[in-house]
Amino acid sequence: MNDTNSSGGVHTDPAALQELSDLASHERAEVGPDGAVAGYRADRTLRLGVELKRQLKRRRTQLVLGFVVLLPFILVVAFEIGQSNPNARSGGFVDLATASAPNFVVLALFVSGTFLLPMIVALFFGDTVASESSWSSLKYLLAIPVPRHRVLRQKAIVSGLLSAAALVLLPLVSLLVGVIWYGTGDAISPTGDSVTFGQSMVALLLSTVYIVVQLAWVAGLALLLSVSVEAPLGAVGGAVLVAILSQILDQITALEGLRNYLPTHYSFAWIDLISTDIDWSNMASGVLSSLIYSTVFLLLAGRRFARKDITS
Repeated sequence: MNDTNSSGGVHTDPAALQELSDLASHERAEVGPDGAVAGYRADRTLRLGVELKRQLKRRRTQLVLGFVVLLPFILVVAFEIGQSNPNARSGGFVDLATASAPNFVVLALFVSGTFLLPMIVALFFGDTVASESSWSSLKYLLAIPVPRHRVLRQKAIVSGLLSAAALVLLPLVSLLVGVIWYGTGDAISPTGDSVTFGQSMVALLLSTVYIVVQLAWVAGLALLLSVSVEAPLGAVGGAVLVAILSQILDQITALEGLRNYLPTHYSFAWIDLISTDIDWSNMASGVLSSLIYSTVFLLLAGRRFARKDITS
């Protein structure tokens, strides 16, 4: 049965009014005195597993990882088409690449270290926040709400995992391909030093760890650019351009000691590991330089994102 209100003959259902009243009371009960919804926990938002699965499903992630796997096979085809001497005991990295599996891994890391590896790290870190802005989804993510520091931290961790996976995948696939095509011989350095296969495995492991740490400065810079611009291409391209510029300046001998402060100056210090007498000084300087640069960039990224006006 419907009732008529005193203001003008609009009929309302008492049962419906009671239902709305009960719903309002329930909603009020779900909100705490601080305004937070009951059961809400910031540390349960944007979980790493969810974000990692989301990034793995993206086409750019699949293409990058696929190309990393494909690159060693491309190099093998290039050597098979061209002329190489697998018994060479001297020469540069290209000349020694087919001497053994360790030498092939060294070549793969060497030829990709100038552009490909920095680009991969810049892609994962530069795209992570800027892509959300370009899709106009960042403001909705923060409205869930996910705290800003958690958004930045979770995305940085996932980007770091994907970057490390790509950087580790390259030498692993290269080693497998090298063993099949070139065998498990000694690793030979351009200086003529010969390192056994077992010792070379340790050297390659340390080399991979060093490359991951050394490229941390690219990660920090790309993340800073990612929270500063709304175009992923600008963030990724900016980080890659800085890396290229640093490499160009490092070739100018007139800069003398100033080159030591460039973030790419010690990029290939890991080559010293393929030697019977290892010099650790350059690698130590490279690690220290990268950690300083990456720390500064990450702190600036956190400060910038915390104060940024999110409009998209």
